[in-house]
Amino acid sequence: MRDWTASDARLDGSRCAIGRPQIRDRTASDARLDDPECTNGLLHTRERTTCSNCMRPRRPTQQTVILFPHDIFMNSPTVIQRHAAQPVLDAMTDTRIIALVGPRQSGKTTLSQLIADQHQLTYLTLDNSQTRRTALDDPTGLIRSSGDAVIDEIQRAPELILTLKQLVDHDNRPGQFLITGSVDLFRGTVSPDSLAGRVEAIELLPLSQAEMENLPPSDFVERAFRNDFISWKDTGPTSDLLKRIVTGGYPEAVARSSPNRRQKWLKAYAHALSTRDIQDLSSVDKTDELSSLLEHAALASGQLLNYSSIASALGVNRSTVERWLVLLEQMFILRRVRAWHRNESRRLIKTPKLHFLDSGLLCALRNLSVEDIRTDRNRLGDVLESFVYSELLKMISLMSGTIRISHYRDKAQNEIDFVLEQAGKLVGIEVKSTASLKPAHFNGLRQLREATGSAFVSGIILHDGDRIQRFDENLYGMPMDQLWSPGTETPDSA
Repeated sequence: MRDWTASDARLDGSRCAIGRPQIRDRTASDARLDDPECTNGLLHTRERTTCSNCMRPRRPTQQTVILFPHDIFMNSPTVIQRHAAQPVLDAMTDTRIIALVGPRQSGKTTLSQLIADQHQLTYLTLDNSQTRRTALDDPTGLIRSSGDAVIDEIQRAPELILTLKQLVDHDNRPGQFLITGSVDLFRGTVSPDSLAGRVEAIELLPLSQAEMENLPPSDFVERAFRNDFISWKDTGPTSDLLKRIVTGGYPEAVARSSPNRRQKWLKAYAHALSTRDIQDLSSVDKTDELSSLLEHAALASGQLLNYSSIASALGVNRSTVERWLVLLEQMFILRRVRAWHRNESRRLIKTPKLHFLDSGLLCALRNLSVEDIRTDRNRLGDVLESFVYSELLKMISLMSGTIRISHYRDKAQNEIDFVLEQAGKLVGIEVKSTASLKPAHFNGLRQLREATGSAFVSGIILHDGDRIQRFDENLYGMPMDQLWSPGTETPDSA
C-alpha cells in the first residue's frame, strides 16, 4: 500500500444507506466532504454530480477532513501510512479471511476503506442499522449479494462469521473478506477453532510514535534481542515527552486542536465504551459501576492488581471485577500483564499488573494535563510506564513469531517493568522518569541476568535522559525516543 499523503488521498467518512464509504477524487485542491445518500450503496466520486444509480445529488460542504496528522505538534492535514497496512495486504495474497482488530477509533475503518477502494471490494459497515438488520435476518443473502467485501465492526453481528466460514470452505481464493472488529473476535466472541486455517488476525492499535513521526516501523525490540546497541551516543532529550504521553494515539484525539478539546473527546470516548459499546460483548446493567471501574483501573495502571480493593470500592464482588476487566481487555482498552516466573522459583511475586493501551486515555481518566505532570513529577511514573507498554505492543504486533510481555518482581523488591520473552531468550526493560541513572537502578536487571544466565540477552532502562550509554556488558540506559527513532550504529561499528 502506498504512503497516502494530502496530495493524493482523501476519504470522505460519509456513507450511503447501507453503509458504504463515499470516496473522493485523490486531489488536495478539491478535498471537500462528499455526502450523498445513495439508496443502493454505490461509491460516489467527484467525477459525478449525481449518483448514476439512485440519482441523488452530491452535497459538498466546506469542511476539510483531517484523518491522520503527519506530526502531532503541527496542524498538517496529511494522511500517513499505517504500519499494519502492509501486513494486511500481505495476508490478502494467501489468506481467505483477514481480521483487522483493535479498539474503537483506532483507524480500522479508514484503513479498511482505503483497501476496499484499492482492491475494489464492497464495503459494508454493521454500524449502519439497515445493514446490521440484514446481516441478522439474512446473512447468507447479504454476503452473496456483496461478493468479496470489507465488513466493518463485525462484532455487531458475529453470526456473519459462520456464514463467511461456510462460503470460504467452498472457495479457497485468498483475500475474499477483510473483517474488522472493535473487540478481540477470538477471545469469547468466536471460537478460534471455527476459522482455523481460514483467517489471519492483525491488530491495529492507536497511532504509534513512529507513525506520527512518519517513520518506518521501529526495530527497537529486534535490536534488543540481538544486543545490538551502540555503547555511547549523545542524542539529546526526547522532544515533547509529556505532550506525547498526554496526547496518546487515538487519531481523533490527536487531531484535536487543544488539550482541553482532546481531553473532552477522550472522556466522551471512555463513557461510550462503558455504557454503549460494551453491550456488543455482554449485557451489563450496572453501567455506572462499570464507568467507575474504568476510573479505578486508571488509578491502578502500572501497579500490582488488587481485585479485592477495587471490588470493595465499587461495592461489587471480586468475580464481577474480574469479569468486567476481561470485557475491557476484549475491547483493547487495558491488559493484565502477567508476572514472569519459573516454576521452581518461590522468591518471585506472581501478581499481574494492569496497563492501559493508550496513555492519552489513561491521563484523561486521571484528569492529568501536561502542566499537572510537569509540576509534580511523581505523577509521571505510572503513565510513562503505560506509554512504553503501548509502544512495545505496537512494535510486537508487526513482528513475526511470538513475543510475550510480563513483569518481574521478587520478594527483595527487585523489579523490572517489562520482560520480553521469545524462543527462550529474555530482554528486560525498566522505565524511569529520572534524567540521570544510578547503579542501583539496574539491580532488577542484574538479578534477572544472574537468575537466567545465557537466556538473558540485554537489559535496558528507558528514561528521560539525553544519551545512549552502556553501563555493563549488556545493560544500557537510553532516552525514551529510542523506542521509535531509527537505529544508529551497532556496537561493532561504534
